[in-house]
Amino acid sequence: MIELRRAADRGHARHGWLNSHHSFSFAEYFDPRQMGWSVLRVINEDTVQPGQGFGTHGHRDMEIISYVLEGELEHRDSMGSGSVIRPGDVQVMSAGTGVRHSEYNHSMQTPVHFLQIWVIPSEAGLAPNYQQKYFDADGKRGRLQRIASPDGKDGSLVIKQDASVFAALLDGAEHVDHALESGRHAYVHVARGAVTLNGQRLSAGDGAKIAEETRLSFTEGEGAELLLFDLP
Repeated sequence: MIELRRAADRGHARHGWLNSHHSFSFAEYFDPRQMGWSVLRVINEDTVQPGQGFGTHGHRDMEIISYVLEGELEHRDSMGSGSVIRPGDVQVMSAGTGVRHSEYNHSMQTPVHFLQIWVIPSEAGLAPNYQQKYFDADGKRGRLQRIASPDGKDGSLVIKQDASVFAALLDGAEHVDHALESGRHAYVHVARGAVTLNGQRLSAGDGAKIAEETRLSFTEGEGAELLLFDLP
């Protein structure tokens, strides 16, 4: 079963400084049919104007992944972590028992465009943690690069859930497959370009909920950048 979630059907919020598209229910956007998929709770595609951002606020018991597409995202948190996240960088903040943080556009000239992703952890009340790593384009070109996992496999960042996140860049004849174990779910989000998934065409902003499939085949990429979530 592959259920498409088209970009135009997502929730949308525009606040002047922020333009945000919600794949699942978030903030003032609520759809009882779109409360996440398996342990994947949030995918927000955010564009933040120069010098603007999310002021200090709190989270707990959530694995929060930031994936920057364009621009520079500045992070500060109550654990003492501080960094600027650029394209290719992936950030994981395990909120655990509680973290306060802020996220701002580091640039005063250009917008920052990124994905904010929330995964429900396997346990509540775990210790907070922060990680960041750069994954170059060559590692994602024509292949699924593991960027997050429960055990740090292939040099990925660690999340506190039995879920793995992969990123890929696909063009032309490049073709990748992913095998799903029995009983597993998956979600695909196309960040840029277009790609064909098991014969169905997806474009930028589109997603796909997947269950009861054994193999996912990605073909006919046109400047495609995608994320694949292998979920319990």
